[in-house]
This record gives sequence, structure tokens and C-alpha cells, in this order.
Amino acid sequence: MSSSLDELQRTFEIDLHWHSFELRPPGSPPMPPEYRQRIDASRPRMEQMAQEVYNVQIKRPPLGVNSRPALIGMKFAEDQGKGAAYHDAVFRAYWQGERDIGDRAILLEIAESVGLDRAAYEAALDDPAWEEAMEMDVQQAHAIGISGVPALIFEQKYLVSGAQPYDALVNVVEQVKQRLGT
Repeated sequence: MSSSLDELQRTFEIDLHWHSFELRPPGSPPMPPEYRQRIDASRPRMEQMAQEVYNVQIKRPPLGVNSRPALIGMKFAEDQGKGAAYHDAVFRAYWQGERDIGDRAILLEIAESVGLDRAAYEAALDDPAWEEAMEMDVQQAHAIGISGVPALIFEQKYLVSGAQPYDALVNVVEQVKQRLGT
């Protein structure tokens, strides 16, 4: 299965980097029932959009998952040259497998599935240096005004917020290339 981001990356030979962002960081107040109802009501449209925009069929993952361990693990996976594979595996586990990516046992399975050393990965989840690296991503996102996902930044200065169709992303890439004279 190929998403519009995969296709964009192949077509334009762009370098895609994923960064950490927590929608509900630790210490967030409980989700109000009205907000949860809005999420539930918007799910059919979100599922349709994921299929149409990214060619990805998503399911109903668990709400309220603590993504922090997965994000910390991402920083370690990137360092080990497995960042893209790890991101894809975590994405699929959550959005397609309906798995709790805050569960350490599930993350260990994912890490092994992409070729990460299980013991080293597990140690990284508790290593303050990897947590700090993840926090730096989150702080950077807030500093430049990102408040939701997905958010795409082209050439470190052109922000595109929200799920966008492939044609819109192609248009952005072409405009950026034109501005840069490439």
C-alpha cells in the first residue's frame, strides 16, 4: 500500500523526516465528554479522508493512548537508521491494528519487527537523553505554531497543516521548487 506522502517522496525525491508531537501530553486535563463525542462523530469522515487523501484504510484505534513512549522510541530508531520503518510500523499498529502504542510490550514487538535490538530499544525508552530529544521536537513544533497533526514543513519554512490531497502537496512542492529556483 502506498500513501500520497510515499508517492510524493518517490516522485520528487524529497527527504521526509518525522518529528514528535503530542496531541495530549502528560498532565493534560481529562478529555471532556463533548470533545470525545465530536471525535466519534468525525471518525467516518476522517476514515474516508485517510482513504481518499493518503490511500490508507484506518480503523478505530484506542483513544487516550500515551504516545510518549512510541515517540521516545522513534528518536532511538532514527539514530539506529530505522526511523522510517519504525514510524511506519507504529502508524500501522495504531491506525490499522488498533493497538495501544503506549504499551511497552507492543512497542518492543514493533522495535524487533523493524530490526532494532530489543534490549537497547527497551533501555532507550527509559533513557532521559532520548526523552529530551523527543521533547525538543515537541518544543520546536509549538515554537513555530503547530497545534495539530498532520503538519508538513517544506524547506524548513513552508507550513502545510492538515491532511491534504496528493495534488495539493504536488502543488506545494512545485511552488517551493520555483521559489528556490530548482
